[in-house]
Amino acid sequence: MHFHTDPGLEVFRQEVRQFLAQHLPPELRGRPRSTRSPVPEVTRWQRILNGRGWGAPYWAKEHGGTGWSVQQILVFDEECAAVGTPSLDGFVHKLLGPVLNEFATPQQKSQHMAAVLNGERLWCQGFSEPGSGSDLASLRTRAERDGDHYVVNGQKIWTSYAHESDWIFLLVRTDGSVKKQAGISFLLVDMKTPGITVRPIRSIDDCHHLNETFFDNVRVPVDNRIGEEGAGWSITKFLLNNEHATTAELPALKGYLRRLRELAAAQRVGREWLGERPEFALRVARIEAELQAIGMMTQRVAALEQVHDPAALPLGSMLKVRGTELQQRITECLVEALGDYGAVAYAHPHDPLPDGPQWPQQDVARGIANDMFFRRASTIYGGSSEVQRGIVSKLLFQL
Repeated sequence: MHFHTDPGLEVFRQEVRQFLAQHLPPELRGRPRSTRSPVPEVTRWQRILNGRGWGAPYWAKEHGGTGWSVQQILVFDEECAAVGTPSLDGFVHKLLGPVLNEFATPQQKSQHMAAVLNGERLWCQGFSEPGSGSDLASLRTRAERDGDHYVVNGQKIWTSYAHESDWIFLLVRTDGSVKKQAGISFLLVDMKTPGITVRPIRSIDDCHHLNETFFDNVRVPVDNRIGEEGAGWSITKFLLNNEHATTAELPALKGYLRRLRELAAAQRVGREWLGERPEFALRVARIEAELQAIGMMTQRVAALEQVHDPAALPLGSMLKVRGTELQQRITECLVEALGDYGAVAYAHPHDPLPDGPQWPQQDVARGIANDMFFRRASTIYGGSSEVQRGIVSKLLFQL
């Protein structure tokens, strides 16, 4: 492939910029995007996009989406990150949505799709369990058939935003007598169903976005099962194989680099600006070079996905490894760039700044420490680096 600028993509980029300039309210600009934005912001932004016909930017046109190419999606994500729009509900847009489009019945689609596009239904993911993380097929949450319902009992953990979500898509064991991958089913569950308990997990970034979720005789209609009973594992593989070009989170990486340059230009070390110190300038240059390499690889994976080339799968896993490792290094560098202030636990970016004297760079620095702690987990969630390397070795051998 080549890396010449596509004139059509540049026209599209200008269209996105114009839309953001005209329709993104000032109070929704500059929002942090490392974690999901507050529910009112997610809902409001979703409705603004839906009013433009962009309510499902990652879906094909026949499913009510924009029908954008992978390259256009990357441009859209990059421009939204640059101005700091609120986040979308990635669980439904990038994970569950393609599953519903591919496997759901017409009745299931009519039940959920309109609510998603209108910002009326937020989702969380019920996959991981205590002792069943990387080995997802070993899950023990069970669902026993009782007439027209399943009775679900068990526990999920690391359930991001379960405390704010309306529904959960859930992997359960419906048959314990067969091979472990064969006995799993895929359910959609209303979080208001009796028997569901959500308990918060406060993570190392001092935020509450994780939870443990318990199911105690939760009755779920059989009509809420996606696909056939026992087809949950194949559906999950389909879910996890979508959109490898986005796994490196390139817009977030570019945002971190912009903030690093801002700090380098605003911080003094003795009589020098931080950015003028050779050792720091060399470190930033190395980060920028690796970011450019990840950007080129992202474009390569996007081009392969566009033509459904199977090489996109192992390269996407490589992107996940390299991108998340760079997230950790660049957020560490951001904290170190704060100097003595790097030890301070700044307010969460969604919270107001505290009263009293303010450090001149505090608004630039807020959320940096939180991001650094949050990204400690980036090489684990979404498939650990060890799992990704296993995928690469297996799939490259098959090509």
